[in-house]
Amino acid sequence: MKIVSQIDEVLADIGQPDCKLINPCIIDNDGKLTKWLSDLTDNTEMFMSSDKILTLVDPNQKLLNAYVKIIQ
Repeated sequence: MKIVSQIDEVLADIGQPDCKLINPCIIDNDGKLTKWLSDLTDNTEMFMSSDKILTLVDPNQKLLNAYVKIIQ
């Protein structure tokens, strides 16, 4: 799964979620962005344990522009 999101590290006990995802969006196989879990929740902040994250990169400008457009 590919997710684009703003991310903040949060202090947490071992085993507790330590990353806050802000406005996370999922990227489908066609490159289309949709808000992650929007069919289940209105929350715009979600928490995840950093051990679930495999790779962190900066998005290219095209993806960044699409992301900014969808979260506004």
